[in-house]
Amino acid sequence: MKRELQDRRPTRSRIGLFGAMFVALCAATLTLGGCSRTARDVYQGYVEGEYVYVASSQAGQLSRLAVVRGQSVAAGDLLFTLEAQSESDAVNQAQHQLDAAQAQHADLLLGRRRPEVAVTAAQLEQARAEASRAAAALARDETQFRAGGIPHSQLDDSRATARSSAAKVRELESQLEVARLPGRQQQILAQQAQVQAAQAALAQAQWRLDQKNMHAPHGGLVSDTLYRSGEWVPAGSPVVRLLPPENVKVRFFVPETAVGALKLGSTLHIRCDGCAADVPATLSFVSDQAEYTPPVIYSNETRAKLVFLVEARPRPADALTLHPGQPVQVLLR
Repeated sequence: MKRELQDRRPTRSRIGLFGAMFVALCAATLTLGGCSRTARDVYQGYVEGEYVYVASSQAGQLSRLAVVRGQSVAAGDLLFTLEAQSESDAVNQAQHQLDAAQAQHADLLLGRRRPEVAVTAAQLEQARAEASRAAAALARDETQFRAGGIPHSQLDDSRATARSSAAKVRELESQLEVARLPGRQQQILAQQAQVQAAQAALAQAQWRLDQKNMHAPHGGLVSDTLYRSGEWVPAGSPVVRLLPPENVKVRFFVPETAVGALKLGSTLHIRCDGCAADVPATLSFVSDQAEYTPPVIYSNETRAKLVFLVEARPRPADALTLHPGQPVQVLLR
């Protein structure tokens, strides 16, 4: 399969060889009146495609190949699916961790639970009742002590009990106030950071899961499929080769005497065998370097051998009538 992938990918060496052969043919015939042209400003060329190789960043077994060679797809259409059990489990784990972090953050904002606050409130009511009883007992003992009815030690005990009961009330009032407060600001901020970290982990897990389902980044023609269902696909290895219509172009060569008149953005026409009418195209590239058939000595006699690579792109709707490798004629006017 690796050898097939290498064979199917166009390489610079092959394109360069084809271009060199074409340049050699043009240079050999320029002295006879032009590069195989049949009329003024008509040049021979060929169609070429800039392919888009669609791959996943994740490795996995190819569980579904949703397209076939020669099929037209729209942007967003499913191309292939890789086995994703591990990634799905990772998403579930990240989601549970996020839920736990959010629950802890909410708990810190609320403070203690209502039943716990109710227990403290009940204890406070009990302490207040005890303090009221102790205060009444102290008032009676003070009256009796002034009348000489009780010893001083009993009065001291009553005073101590009253102070203890009052202190217990103040303690429980403070506890109830604290119970109604949320967590400390530092704890809340720390838990907020935990929530954000869990959200980031979930996003990463979801992205890896999404990478197991690859969709067409552009509409176009499925030029080739490079793996079969059930095969293991390494990370980054292309599975589908697409040819968007906007990536179709025509390459041709013009002599040195004609290159100066070419302007980027100008319109030309492409003629091919089987085309019902000429296909309009926009001149998109003119090479700034001359090509030639060696050996070349720069002189007035050999300048006619120099040719320049030129590229033109048809409209996407018209590109469907052209096919990579197809020979064409280019009419500049």
